[in-house]
Order: sequence, then structure tokens, then C-alpha cells
Amino acid sequence: MSNFLVLFIGELQRMKKYHILGASFVIALLWIGVLHLTEIQNVSNIFPLLLFLDATSMSILMIGVTMFFEKQEGSMKSLLVSPIHKLEYILAKTGANIVSNLLTLVLLFTYAMMFKELELSLLWLIFAVILISFFHSLLGFLLTYYSKDFTQLLMAMMKYSFVFIIPVLLEQIGLITNDFIVKLLYAIPTKASMILLNASIGVVETWEIVVSILYLFAISVGVLFVVLKKHDEFALKESGV
Repeated sequence: MSNFLVLFIGELQRMKKYHILGASFVIALLWIGVLHLTEIQNVSNIFPLLLFLDATSMSILMIGVTMFFEKQEGSMKSLLVSPIHKLEYILAKTGANIVSNLLTLVLLFTYAMMFKELELSLLWLIFAVILISFFHSLLGFLLTYYSKDFTQLLMAMMKYSFVFIIPVLLEQIGLITNDFIVKLLYAIPTKASMILLNASIGVVETWEIVVSILYLFAISVGVLFVVLKKHDEFALKESGV
């Protein structure tokens, strides 16, 4: 892992070059706007919802954006002959993504503490965002592997949102109350993600927290294995070799 730090710093520089960090900052301002416009002074219940959207959808999207930019630059071919291990490459990209999500968390938290009322555990939120962003960044690799262009990636992300993100949001705000559907949601990773974020305000049972952590960790390891297995095939295809 000796190359990891160099790759990680390079990834942050690449995200700045491609204006991805700037776009992430704009999205954070959008979430701040939502907090500002709400008439509720105590935003503790709203806060996890905004972080949920950012750590899931934005994590997927940012991985895809950086990889398609790399494709345009023709840097995929160099990865095949460089001494860099693909695990280092994947973890560096994922780590940079996590940093972006954590910056959003810090900006939202700072605003809420200054202008609203907020009662939650920041340390727990940091842990939750890292785990959620890690899984969804890996998922971003998979969706990118199977997308011919950025438009296809957006379509794949929309499908994921409709199946996995929106139902959890609707259940969270009380629009889905059917017992069968509510129980069914426990089978998907986005529900585990929401549980971990809700745990920061203390409204979750201990067993739910433990199961959610184990579930996200296990599924992340599984997805990482698939991402590693498919990486060389993707690099060969995109480099034109």
C-alpha cells in the first residue's frame, strides 16, 4: 500500500481539476438552503435525510464522473502497465470520495449549529458517513463498469434510486407505513444506511445498529471483491487494448 497516499492526494487534485469538489460544494450549499428554508428550528430529524442523499447518490455519481474523465484523458491504459495495484487505485478513489462527503457533513453541521438547533452525535455521523460512502463508492465502480457512457451511468443511478433510495426516504418521512413493505426494506443496504444515520439522534434500537453495521461491512467486502475482479476487464476495454 506504499502508493496509496500518493494516489489519494492525486485523486483529490484530480477532483479539484475536474471541478468535482466544486460541484460537491454547490450540492452542500443546496442542502444548507434546505435547512435554511425550513421553518423548523430543531433540524435534528431532517439532518440525517440530507446526509443520506449525499452519501448515497453523490458517492456513486462522483466515482463515475472521475472515471469517465480518466477515460477521456486516456489514462486507463497507463494503469495496466504501472506498478500500482488495483486495490490501491480503488481505495484511493473511494477515500477521496469519503473526504468529499465528510466535507459536506462538516459544512452542514457548522451551519446547523450556528443558525439552527441540532442534537446529535457528530462522531457517530462521521463513522456512519464513512461506511455508507465506502459502500456506495464501490457501487459506483460497478455501475460505471457496466455503463458505456455517462448517460448510461445516470440512468443506472436513477434506477438504483427508484428501487433503493426513494422507498427508504418515503418510509422515513412516514409515507410508507405498510408493515410488510417496512420489513422488506430491511433487506436493502440503503435502509441499513438510514438506520446508522438515525442512530446519531438516538431513535434506533441497538440490535438494528449492530445488524446494519455488519450488513454494510459484509456487503462492502463482497462488492469490493467483484470490483477488483472486474477492474482489469474494464481497464482493457476502455483503453482500447
